[in-house]
Formats: sequence, C-alpha cells, structure tokens
Amino acid sequence: MRSQCFTATRRFVTAIGMILGAQAAVAEPMHGIAMYGDPALPPDFVSLPYANPDAPTGGSLVTANVGSFDSLNPYILKGSVHWQMRYLIGESLMGRSLDEPFSLYGVLAETIETGPNREWVEFVLRPEAAFSDGSPVTVEDVIWSFETLGTVGHPRYHGVYGKIASIEETAERTVRFTFSEEDRELALLVGMRPILKKAQWEDLDFAESGVDVIPITSSPYVIDDFEAGRFISLKRNPDYWGNGVVPFRNGTHVIDELRLEFFGDETAAFEAFKVGEVNTAREFNVNRWDQQYNFPAVQDGDVVKSVLPHERPSGMTGFVMNTRRDVFADWRVRDAMLHAFNFEFVNEAMTGSAQPRITSFWSNSPLSMDDGPATGRVAEFLEPFAADLIPGTIEGYSLPVSDGSERNRANIAAALEQFEAAGWTVQDGVMKNADGEEFTFEILLQVGASEPQAMIDMYVESLARLGITPSIRTADSAQFKEATDAYEFDMTYYRRAVSLSPGNEQYLNFGMDSVDTVGGRNLMGVANPAIDAMIEKLLTSESQDDFRAAVKALDRTLTAGRYVIPIYQWNISRVAHVKELNYPDYLPIFGDWPGWQPDVWWYEE
Repeated sequence: MRSQCFTATRRFVTAIGMILGAQAAVAEPMHGIAMYGDPALPPDFVSLPYANPDAPTGGSLVTANVGSFDSLNPYILKGSVHWQMRYLIGESLMGRSLDEPFSLYGVLAETIETGPNREWVEFVLRPEAAFSDGSPVTVEDVIWSFETLGTVGHPRYHGVYGKIASIEETAERTVRFTFSEEDRELALLVGMRPILKKAQWEDLDFAESGVDVIPITSSPYVIDDFEAGRFISLKRNPDYWGNGVVPFRNGTHVIDELRLEFFGDETAAFEAFKVGEVNTAREFNVNRWDQQYNFPAVQDGDVVKSVLPHERPSGMTGFVMNTRRDVFADWRVRDAMLHAFNFEFVNEAMTGSAQPRITSFWSNSPLSMDDGPATGRVAEFLEPFAADLIPGTIEGYSLPVSDGSERNRANIAAALEQFEAAGWTVQDGVMKNADGEEFTFEILLQVGASEPQAMIDMYVESLARLGITPSIRTADSAQFKEATDAYEFDMTYYRRAVSLSPGNEQYLNFGMDSVDTVGGRNLMGVANPAIDAMIEKLLTSESQDDFRAAVKALDRTLTAGRYVIPIYQWNISRVAHVKELNYPDYLPIFGDWPGWQPDVWWYEE
C-alpha cells in the first residue's frame, strides 16, 4: 500500500497565513493573484509544486461512474452531465493552485491587474491562446462567455455576473471587469470562469444543447467519442496551444485518453475495476477497502492501493432535510431526527467504527466552530441576531451521541421530547399531531447508491421506534437531478464541499437569494439573515481574526440549525489504480481534489 504523509502541519499554517495575511501591495500586472498578499510561486516558476514537468505522455485513465448522462454541456441547467466534464473541457483565464488556499496563476491570461481596492480587474490574453479548432481565443469570446453563462448558463454562474457593472476591451487582447459592489473575491472568481467559443453557438440554443453539440474547447482535452449513457472518451490534444507556453500546465494533462465508463450501480462498477475494464477507483468505505480490495490483481501487485492525506475541511455529507416542506420547518423536529439517527451503530455496521463523524461544515480545520459558547468576535458577530437564532448557536451545540446499541434508548427518548415540544406525539403506535395527521416524509435516493441506501435502511428501523414510517423513492441520475433541481424531496443524500478560502459560493450554498433558484445549491432551503450576514463578513474582512471569526460564526449557524444529519468524514482519500498510473510524491494541501487526478497523473509502463 502506497501511503503519503505531509511533512509538517506548518505547511497548513503557512498556507492559511498566506490567505489571511497582510493586504496586497499597490496593484500592477502580475503572473498570479492571491485572495490576500501575494501568490506563493514567483513569476518565473516552472510548474506547480505538485506536478512533474518531466512526466511522459501516453496511456489511458479509465474511471467507473455510477449513473448516466444525456448532455455534454456542463455549463447549463438542462440535462444530466458528468460532474467532471466542466473541469476537463473548460479552460479559464486563470488556474487555481491546490497547494494554496486561494491563489490563481495565468492560463489563458498572461497577466492580471487589479484596482487599488479590487474594484476592477484586467486580464491580458496570451497571444498563443487558441481553441481546439485552431481559432484564437479573443476578448470577444471572453465577453460573450460571461454574458451567456451569467444569463442562460447554469445558476452557479449567475451570482458573480450580477456583481459585474461592465466588461470591456481596453486594449489589444485586454479585457477589464468593473464591479458594482465591494467584494475582494470577485477579481479571483472571474478568473476561474470557463471561456467558450462564441462562433460555435451563434446559430444554436446554448441553454438547450445536450449530446447534439460537442463543445469546442481551449483545454488540453477534446471529446473524441461517446455513447449516451455508456461512455465518454476524451483525447489529449497534441496541438494544445499551451504546451511549452503556460507554466501552470507544465507536467499536467499528459495522459493520452481519459475514459469515463458508466454503470448502473456500485457493484457493477467495482466488478469492472476488478476485471480490468477500469484502471482506477476511489473508495469511500474503509471497511470495504480493507476487506474487498484483496482480489488477485492487488495480490500480484498489478493494482496499487494509495492512501492520500489532505488538509482541507470535512465539508458536509449526510442526509439533508428540506425546510421548504412543513414537515421539517421546525428546528425541534430536525433535532429529533438527528437524535433518532443512531450514528455510532451505523458507523460500526458500515466501517467498523473506523471513520470519525463530521461534526460541523468546517470540521477538520482551524476554521471550524469552537466547542462551548461563542466568545470574542464570534459572539460579537452573532449578537445582533441573538433573538432569532436557533438554540445552541451562541450557547454551544454538539451532535447527539448514542451508546452504540441498536435500541439507542436515551436518544430515542430525547427525540420523543422534541417531537412533543413541536406538537407531535405517538398515538396508537403512530406519530401524529393534535389533528390526528400522521408524521411522514419521503426520502429520495439515487439508484445504485448502495451505501446511502444501507444507512437509510437502518435509519428507517430506528424511526419505527418513534411511530414514523417514511417512504423511500429511488430515481436514476437524470430523475434525481431533476428532482433536486426543483427541490422536490423531503430528505435526500447530500454532499457539500467547503474550502480553506470560503467566499461568494457560500451565498449559493446557503444564501437567502438562492432559496428559490431552480438548480441551486441551497438544498436545505435555509433563509437566515444571520447566515447571509456572516457570509458578507467573511467577504469584507480585512484581518485574519475577523475572517476566522466570520467563518466560525457561519459554521455555528449552519450546524446548530440542524439542517443535515452528518455521517462520517474522509480525512484521507483511498485510490486504487493499476501500477502503470503514477502521481508525484509531493501532495498539495487539498490532496485528492479536482485539479489533481487526472491533471498531474501520468501513465508509464
């Protein structure tokens, strides 16, 4: 087993200090930009520290994906598209380093310059920048991409576009964005938007495209072949314009073919890996990793088991309750649901108790909420909202802990008390309100998701002790996306990543304005002025202490809100792969994350 360890915690501390340190000096054209201070890499850097500039080209990387797809356009709401596509085919003005909390370096843009207070940002395009058909990337393409994505693209692109006052060509190959509000992060966010070819879409309906249009890209890969619902093959473009031009790309994207294979369920996907149809697989269950990854190819050394640490926050994984629905609008009901979920018993059954529980959205990081009552700046930030905050936000909150037994008696009793406080009691063995209406709800799961299904099966048995019988609806990937886009669920499986540099994306995840946005990310339906205020604080903080306090306060409001039933966290990644697939020994602080595999992997016989 190949195991990687970080050299010292000081790497993490140094990185946090970099993002939260002193304000940047007077702006001038730069090769990169950081949220605060300067980027770590100098103008003459050769490659990213976690890339191998001498990596050979060739080979293939084949992944197994549960589900299906009916679109090749990852930039619109319509259709079901594989999540990785937008990272593989969309080149942007700047690229993000996985070894710094939030620093960008030039890709399509050779320089970046900002106003004194980042009220505007200006990019100069590289003269070599070109699309896969050989046509140049122009300022006109940049402006069209922002206008199109910001109006008819996926809702994830609308927020930033709404804060742009103007986009204009100020000189040859030069585009300037002027912002309509104070927000230091905007200069970085516009650098990360994909740039598309305007001419390709002039006579087409961008928002309605599916598998009928193969996007022309400016990235190292082009879509070579596909069969809807079965596979997508992306081939490395040997004529990629950035070869030998862009330091950020040195040693990246050297594998000749990236092939995404699709399967109906996790069992079929795993079997495909065992027989060699797939050559790399991520495993999220430590119990399965220890017990089922002993097939002949592993024993013979043809398949390697790599354990990869990281230093990013846990994020939130679990089962989200949709507070748009009356059944989960009362925090006391949500608290009761948390008590009824017997995590210790579930964790033992699923992982042999080997994986720790997620304790908050930013757990496993210095940005997580502290135990006990809020103090200092955190308390100051929350105080104006004290009268309306859910109990535990200021006083202190922690998740229920059971004794690990199947009956979970103490927590079931606590759940009954909370249900009664909310107006629900067990009547003739069934949970009902004063009008005799039964407490019930629907759990939405995706077909083939065996692990969430197994946890829900145990949860249903626990709820039976409270006189509650939920219904379970399974949907294929397209139906699941359609339902969650429209918030047509009561409870569903939920994963939300957060970073060491939280910013505007928090409005998409938890903001009031995103509650009714079709296809948005606020699945919990939270509309809390305190949450929006904490997001604004973290965006406008000018000191390390205030930034940390704002994130910790945000973490408190989300966790104490009891919107999600957390499960276990993954503080390491487990990736099995054929021995021919390699990656550098140096791992970035974000570890196994979009931008690492397949970006810096290579294939070598």
